[in-house]
Formats: sequence, structure tokens, C-alpha cells
Amino acid sequence: MNTQPAPAPAKAPDPATLIAAARRLAPHLRERAAEAETLRRMPDENVAEIRAAGLFKVIQPARCGGWEMDFHTHIDTVAALAEGCASTAWCVGVLQIHSWLAGMMSQQAQDEIYADDPETLIAAVLNPRGIARRDGDHYVLDGFWPFGSGSEHCEWLILGANVIEDGSDEPVDHACFSVPTAEIEIKDDWRVAGLRGTGSCSLVAKEVRVPAHRYISFRDARLGKTPGGAIHQGSLCRAPLAGPLSLALCPSAIGAARGALADFLAYVPGRTNPHLRGAPQFDSPLTHQTVAEARARIDTADLLLHRAADDIHEAAERGGRMTTEIRTRVRMDCAFAVKSCLEAVESLFLACGGSGLSDKNPIQRAWRDLHAINEHATLQWQTNAEIYGRTLLGLEPGTDIL
Repeated sequence: MNTQPAPAPAKAPDPATLIAAARRLAPHLRERAAEAETLRRMPDENVAEIRAAGLFKVIQPARCGGWEMDFHTHIDTVAALAEGCASTAWCVGVLQIHSWLAGMMSQQAQDEIYADDPETLIAAVLNPRGIARRDGDHYVLDGFWPFGSGSEHCEWLILGANVIEDGSDEPVDHACFSVPTAEIEIKDDWRVAGLRGTGSCSLVAKEVRVPAHRYISFRDARLGKTPGGAIHQGSLCRAPLAGPLSLALCPSAIGAARGALADFLAYVPGRTNPHLRGAPQFDSPLTHQTVAEARARIDTADLLLHRAADDIHEAAERGGRMTTEIRTRVRMDCAFAVKSCLEAVESLFLACGGSGLSDKNPIQRAWRDLHAINEHATLQWQTNAEIYGRTLLGLEPGTDIL
């Protein structure tokens, strides 16, 4: 394996250029949205077009060949793609954040990942679903990780595990390990109701030997202290871990909801209600209220995500320091944002009546995808409301995942 440093990056495009490129790609992704659901993964054409536009590299560190932009650009590019295909945008969002996470690895690990190809894509499942036992200068990794979004298109994986050392069965750390995809089994088991096109297959490791330099501790990463965070010129990789990992899951919800609203606005003219003597739905005050509230919910969600991005960048500039209240607020903002997008699309879906159930109606796909996004453990509303409410009341937040 080549361990030479990654080549110097090309000149980074302007953020507006990348956002415009994402908007141009959205209609192409929409044309293939049904195909993505049939394939249960991103179509190869989607991956090729997104790669050619440089949209996988938005927050990839510059020394690794990326653009190293901010989380505002991350939000806007992923949301634009999701107006075409939420499944594809979901994968782009998480693959972007995994490139950011790779920038926290040791310099040697970063160079191993990117030296052969700065376009390398990385999937990840960070929950400690595996066990890593120390064996000299390696760890032996075993485990089963569901929800490996985009993994079939990736050359590398980052997997979470409980670390076992000194012959004990008690974990001494929760860590993540970078592993070539070729060393892991990808199970073809992604058959679901929403986000069908994400290829979020399960990943299996059986006694995979991982060099110790490809290990980072979550305990340190949550404080913005990692082996590789300080080797980059900018502060992006010094941000604390939990906030960005939550934020990365949310922009596809914004785009899916925007796309559904645009679809409804095009759908409703000419429709009538036979139970109201054929009254035009377009002229109904209820329709006016529905679209106005949907737009307000989507805009509110967008504003909350950008506030969370500001919080994260401010913490990165302080070397990763972030108060507990801000940490819990970022999680709350993310959960509230995706919940607001779901509520917006729920109202549009119900306003479609029976025809909204048609496979040809894209609003039903957005409705299913948004339910799937809201089911992610990190974004579940009740959990995040409890954590944030406890903090506001001056109580201990009741979680270690901050």
C-alpha cells in the first residue's frame, strides 16, 4: 500500500460554484431516483457525476486533496442534491463527514487513505458494534455493523468498536478504526421503506488486523483532540466530534422537503374536491395555509442547521471547546430541523389525497425518506428533547454521546 503523502490539492472552487453545481445535478438525480430505489443504492452515474463536480470533497481536508470548506457549504450542497434524490444526498452528506473524520486520524493513516487517490470515498458506522483487542502494534477487529450507507461505492471504512486490552473483557475505550473495504464483508441486506437508495448495507469484520496508527479515541475526539486534527492549516478538524456527526445527517431532509413543496405547488393547480362541489383546491384557504406553513417549517429547519454550523465553527476556533449547553443545543437543533421537515411534508402528502400514494408521485418518496431520516438514533426527537431539557434545567444531560 502506498503510504506517501497525498498530492497537493487543486485550487478549491468558490462555495457558490459548488452549490450551483449541486443544483444543476439535482434534475439528473431526480430522473434516476426510482432507479436508485430499485438498485437499493446510488446509481453509478450519480456517483460519477457528483465526483466529477467535486461534491464529495467539500469538507475533506486540503492536505488530503479536498476543498476544506465550512459546514455551511456542506449544508447547502447536500440540500441542493436532495431536491433531486434524498437517498443520494444522504450518502453524499455522510461520505463528506467521513472525509472530515479521516482528517482527525494520524498523519500516517490519512496518507494511507488518500495517497493513491484523493477522490477516495469513506463509509462509516461509528457506533461501537465491534470489539477490538490489542495485539502488539495492531488491533484485531471483529464485529457486525448495520447501516453502512454508501459502502458499496467506498474504498475505505471507519468502524466503531469497544477496545479491549490486557486480557480483560471490560472495554477501556470507544474508538474508531480505518480499514480498507476489501478487508470487510458487505452484506446485501438493505431492504427498507425509506432512504431505499442509500445502500446502507451491514458490514462484517472477522479478525481483521488494524495497525494502531489507524485508531482514534472517541473520548478524545469529542473534545476536539485527535492525532491528526492539528496538522491541518485550518481549524475545521479541531471541531468536537458529536455536533458535526449530527449535522451531517440533516441537510438531505431540507432538500427532500423543498423538493416535495415544489412538487406540490406544481401538482395542485387544476385539482378539484368532489366533496365540495368541485371547488378548486388551488383556491382553498386550507391549501394556502398548508403551503405557507410547510415553507415556514422548511425555512426554520434551514436556519437552525446554519446556527448549528456557526456553533461548531466557533468551537473549532477555540480548539474544540464547547459548553455542554451548546453541545445539547446543536443536537436539539438537528432533531428539531428534521422533525420540522417531516411535518411540512406530512401536511403536503395528506393534502394530495389518494393520488399521493401513487409510485409516480414523488411526494410519497419524500414522505418515506423523511420518516427514515427521523428514525436515525442521533436525530430522534424525544431523546434529544430530554437531553436538552435536562441541560436547560441545570441537570446532568443523561448521555455520554456529546
